[in-house]
Amino acid sequence: MRIPPRIAAVTALAAALLIGGPAAAQAAPAQAPTAHSLQAAVAAQAVGDICYSDLPAQAHDTLDLIDAGGPFPYPQDGTVFQNREGLLPAQSTGYYHEYTVETPGSDNRGARRIVTGSAADEDYYTADHYASFDLVDHGC
Repeated sequence: MRIPPRIAAVTALAAALLIGGPAAAQAAPAQAPTAHSLQAAVAAQAVGDICYSDLPAQAHDTLDLIDAGGPFPYPQDGTVFQNREGLLPAQSTGYYHEYTVETPGSDNRGARRIVTGSAADEDYYTADHYASFDLVDHGC
C-alpha cells in the first residue's frame, strides 16, 4: 500500500514528536510535493460542505428528481461529469454525473448544478459552474 506523501510526512512528524521530541522531528526528511499530492491538496481545499437545509429550494427539487430517476428538464442532466477542474476527489470516468439546478429568472441552464458520486449520499452542489463545490450533508 502506498501512503500519500502528505500523510507520510505528518505520520513521520507525529512519530518523531512522540518518540524523540522536537530534535527528532527536525531530523525527519522533507519530501517534495508531487503533482498528484498538490492536486489532492487543491481538491481538499476546493470542496467545502453545506447542510441540506441550507441548499436553495431548486436544489432540493433536483435531488428529489435524482432520487426518483427523473424526468429531468434538460438533456444534459444525468450525463457523466468529467471533473476536468480536478476539484472533486479523483475517480474513474463515469463515477460522477451532473444535474441542473434551476436558476430563477435565467433564460438558460444557469450556473448551478448538483454533481453526484457513485457512493450513497455523495452529492456536491456548485453555484458557480464548477469553480467550487460543497459536499451536501444530508444530516442537517
